[in-house]
Amino acid sequence: MDESAPTNVRYKLSRSAGGLWEQLQANWQKKWFRLGAYAVGGLVLGYILLWAVLLRNLPDAEALVEYESPLPTVVRDINGEPFHSYARERRVQLDYADFPPMLVRAYLSAEDKNFFSHGGIDYIGIVVAVFDNLTSSGRSRGASTITQQVAKNLLLTNEYSYTRKIKEAILAYRIEGALNKQQIISLYMNEIALGRQAFGVEAAAQAYFGKSVDALELHEMAFLAALPKAPERYSRAEHARAAIGRRNWILEEMVSNGWVLRARADQAKAMPLGLIPRQGQQYKNEGGYFAEEVRRQLIEQFGETAEQGPFSVYAGGLWVRSSMNPEYQEWTSKALRDGLLRYHGGRAWSKPIATIPMDDGKWQSRLASSNIGIGYSNWRIAVAIRKRGGGAEIGFADGDTGVLNVAPAALKAGDVIAVAPMGGRAYQLRTVPEVGGGMVVQNPVNGRVLAMQGGFDSRISSFNRATQAQRQPGSTIKPFVYATAIDSGMTPASIIVDGPYCVWQGASLGQKCFRNFSGGGAGPQTMRWGLEQSRNLMTVRAASDSGMENVVKTFKAMSIGDYPPYLSYALGAGDTTVLKMTNAYSMLVNHGRELKPTVIDFAQSRTGKVIWPKDWKPCKGCNMKDWDGKPMPRFKPGGKQVMDPVTAYQVVHMLEGVIQRGTATILRDLDRPLFGKTGTTNGPTNVWFVGGSPNLVAGVYLGFDQPRNMGGYAQGGSIAAPIFKQFARQAYAGLPKLPFTAPNGVRLVRIDRKSGKRVYGAWPDDNDPKGSVIWEAFAAETEPKRTIRQDELEKRDDKPKKKEAAASTASDGAGASGQSSAQRDQEFMTKEGGIY
Repeated sequence: MDESAPTNVRYKLSRSAGGLWEQLQANWQKKWFRLGAYAVGGLVLGYILLWAVLLRNLPDAEALVEYESPLPTVVRDINGEPFHSYARERRVQLDYADFPPMLVRAYLSAEDKNFFSHGGIDYIGIVVAVFDNLTSSGRSRGASTITQQVAKNLLLTNEYSYTRKIKEAILAYRIEGALNKQQIISLYMNEIALGRQAFGVEAAAQAYFGKSVDALELHEMAFLAALPKAPERYSRAEHARAAIGRRNWILEEMVSNGWVLRARADQAKAMPLGLIPRQGQQYKNEGGYFAEEVRRQLIEQFGETAEQGPFSVYAGGLWVRSSMNPEYQEWTSKALRDGLLRYHGGRAWSKPIATIPMDDGKWQSRLASSNIGIGYSNWRIAVAIRKRGGGAEIGFADGDTGVLNVAPAALKAGDVIAVAPMGGRAYQLRTVPEVGGGMVVQNPVNGRVLAMQGGFDSRISSFNRATQAQRQPGSTIKPFVYATAIDSGMTPASIIVDGPYCVWQGASLGQKCFRNFSGGGAGPQTMRWGLEQSRNLMTVRAASDSGMENVVKTFKAMSIGDYPPYLSYALGAGDTTVLKMTNAYSMLVNHGRELKPTVIDFAQSRTGKVIWPKDWKPCKGCNMKDWDGKPMPRFKPGGKQVMDPVTAYQVVHMLEGVIQRGTATILRDLDRPLFGKTGTTNGPTNVWFVGGSPNLVAGVYLGFDQPRNMGGYAQGGSIAAPIFKQFARQAYAGLPKLPFTAPNGVRLVRIDRKSGKRVYGAWPDDNDPKGSVIWEAFAAETEPKRTIRQDELEKRDDKPKKKEAAASTASDGAGASGQSSAQRDQEFMTKEGGIY
């Protein structure tokens, strides 16, 4: 080793920035480098511009994988049959397998014959379209594929521009990567707008031909395939020639594509269009008020439009099972309408249902779009076209015309009226009653509303008088006053004085004196008699003795209303609805257990999942063909106890007497266990009846929407009760005569109906409702201790005087022919104890 060599070696690394820059400068002098740099820069700038102009706000094609069409909500009745739908557009969604192959080929021939072979964009077609648009003026022409049309219809707007075309192409490419061909064609054929408010081929098939897609003929398929080009034009009768031309062109395309034989295509080309007239909802026009109440509750729960949630009424595609019994609904509607017409009587025509403009001659389309209809008997809705002599020419929504032989002087062109056919083209004017009313039928075991009618017809007036009309219930509220009295220590046999009664209501209200209409009273009487005969003074005295604070608590607990503790409310001065009163009577039958009136059993999403009520559970095994030997399902009673069950039964038992001996004897010949109460409010402005059987309770009222006097003859027993009777004759036909069941703790004791004393040695006569001895219901240890013997009953003279007997006979036949309204009014005053 050389000792003279250095022992330490140091290395120094230096970085020079100028070297890379100098290299770039050197390369920049080369032409190929500069061109490459310009190209890269141009691409980057172009992408930035493309992103800023086109891609920045472009929708995500992946959203179509989870896309759900906006579908209407369908409502089914208690039997599972559809009876109404909520839709602003006709829509029915099908799977790809549901489309007939020939229908798919018709659309491919019309719109995109290479659909199954291209990648979403028809490049040659785009070039041709651009060339045509550059060399011609006017609206842009497109060569959009079906995929591009899906992109436009579901993800883009309808603007006509080259920018939108580029967006379509980009989205079409993305859609082809996200969905398969079958999914794309299904989206197209379910969503395409085809006129007559129909979206999708199934809805269009129903709208134009009244049949489903699987029943379409070849010429009908070709017509539907022609509609996307100009749906509103080809669907009109005046453009039938153009529609046939477009249809036949599609048939020729199908032949050239090898998808149909020449002979079959020629046969289809020879067929007429065969379009049916425009039609509204395909369901029966029954239960309109019921359906509206269902709609109101669904909107409250899920919202109205798609923006308000996935289960919205007009887009969520819900399947709703309601509690509507179609037979009960039909009978309810008929009974209420007949009752309204009976009260209306022979009153003259006063005003039209509505008025439409007639200046431009488009009365038919205006009448059809008004959605005014009527479902009573053979009546039809018409519009007066012109007066002619003593009559008028009238027209209907379907374009037909007729003649009104006799027209009132006040009738004028444009008036919408109700008419009935008389034969040929002749019609007779009919009057929709001005008086209104509502009726509800409910199951008292579970609270399900089985029928609801809120007026003469929901297409004439959408105001639902069964749920929205706040009316004074009058004497129908008295059973709940007596229920409070029973809870306060009284019994149905307790004696209450039927005589003048005054009470000091404070310095601001002063002294209030109540009185029967006749001015007098019947003296001491049993509570039962007071309820059966609807005596106002006895009711007020019972309310005062029980405390009005307690009475209004009962009203609130029974969901009738929340009222101040004034005695007038014991006579029905507070406002409530038919639905609330019917539900309250149902709770009496239900032994005082709370019920919530329901019109919806359950609601399902479009996939079949039950989404309402949240605690809904299926009854597993309930539909088994044979018993499996396991214990039968037992359902626990729902709702809290809002009234003592014994008290509730005692009130029902007394209300049975209203049918047998009281103000509703018109129902006695139905010959089955019934309970109920009539009501007539001050004026009278409203007449009521609420009652029914152990398995069916109904409530009905009549009155003007703007309350006014109905006439002195108007009373619940002669106007409202017959409406229930008409319904009951049909509803109870063939049903067993079930008695009202008594809960534990009830004691049935024989008493003297007049004195309320206990009876030994005599028995009630089932064939004589006015017999001296009756069964009375008592809670344990509350039955009368004093007794009356058989010999005392026989010696007692209970025979009515001649004048009283005549009044009783007239009362049983209230409303009979030959009786003056003054007589009937006096009988009512005597029987009801006056109108407060």
